[in-house]
Amino acid sequence: MQPIHTPRPVTPVSRAIRLILASHSPARLATLQAAGLQPDVIVAGVDESSFHAPTPTDLVALLARHKAEAVFAGLDQKDDVIVIGCDSVLDFDGEPQGKPGSAQAAVALLRRTRGRSGTLVTGHHLIVATDQQVRRDTRVGSSVVHMADMTDAEVEAYVATGEPVNVAGGFTIDGLGGPFISAIEGDYHNVVGISLPLLRLMLMDCGVSWPRLWRSS
Repeated sequence: MQPIHTPRPVTPVSRAIRLILASHSPARLATLQAAGLQPDVIVAGVDESSFHAPTPTDLVALLARHKAEAVFAGLDQKDDVIVIGCDSVLDFDGEPQGKPGSAQAAVALLRRTRGRSGTLVTGHHLIVATDQQVRRDTRVGSSVVHMADMTDAEVEAYVATGEPVNVAGGFTIDGLGGPFISAIEGDYHNVVGISLPLLRLMLMDCGVSWPRLWRSS
């Protein structure tokens, strides 16, 4: 008599989800990669200068949403996909300080903010298209940034590196600008440009657990 073979239960394997970062920011990409995610990068090509909002918080939420939606509109809707759009500005005295765009503007901004504090706000817009359903969520992370009292020589030297010209608020915390940040209140990654704790909650509310997106190297 042949022994009865009882098949072992099979755990269903979740369908693969394509993760897309709708941003050209190397810092955001590196942050996600360091956290175990491997997103594709698709730049939305949104003209940020054409958008206006009553507050810096409203502005980053608006821009993040438009970036993500522009990328999502160009995708094959049959695939399971997650699109993340982000935008950051420094809320300083109630005014949004984005990328200075020139060395002269960067010098002026750093001289204005040195020795003072501002709030780095980052808008996150999430689109989760799985199982023939589309879920959306928009949230803004805020972190208070205390700037060191930079000398004129430090300002000039920092701007001469070119780094402050094309980053929100005219500084980085994960690059050459790190020594000029005295302290922060809030999420470090939000200052870099994408809040991992906030993104995890957004994904969870859209039915996706963070470990599901881990990819082996």
